[in-house]
Amino acid sequence: MSAALDIASWVLLVGGALLMTIGALGLIRLPDFFTRLHAAGVVDTGGAGLLLLGMALQTGFDLVTVKLVLIGLVLALTAPTASHAVAHSALLGGLSPDDPSANRAGDGRDEAPD
Repeated sequence: MSAALDIASWVLLVGGALLMTIGALGLIRLPDFFTRLHAAGVVDTGGAGLLLLGMALQTGFDLVTVKLVLIGLVLALTAPTASHAVAHSALLGGLSPDDPSANRAGDGRDEAPD
C-alpha cells in the first residue's frame, strides 16, 4: 500500500508543479491583463490544491495533514476572491476586457509627469 500512496503522491506533486509552470508561462505569454489574471488565478488555485493533496498523502493522517487541509481551504477561499478584487479594480480603473488595444493607447506612459 505504501508504494501505491507514493506513486499517487508523486503524480499529484508533479501535476501541481506542471500546472504552476503553465500558469507562469501564461503570465508571460498571454496578451493582456485580464487573460493573464485569469490564467494566474485558475491555474494557481488548482496547482496549489494538487501540491497540497500530494503532500497530505505523503504525511499520512496526523496534525500536519489537518494543517495542509486548512491551508487548502484558505487558498480555495482567498485566491479567487483576490483575483476578482483585482479584476474589478482594473475594470473600475478604466481597463476594458473587450478591447485590449485601447488599454495600451491611453496608459499614460508617454506623457510627462506633473
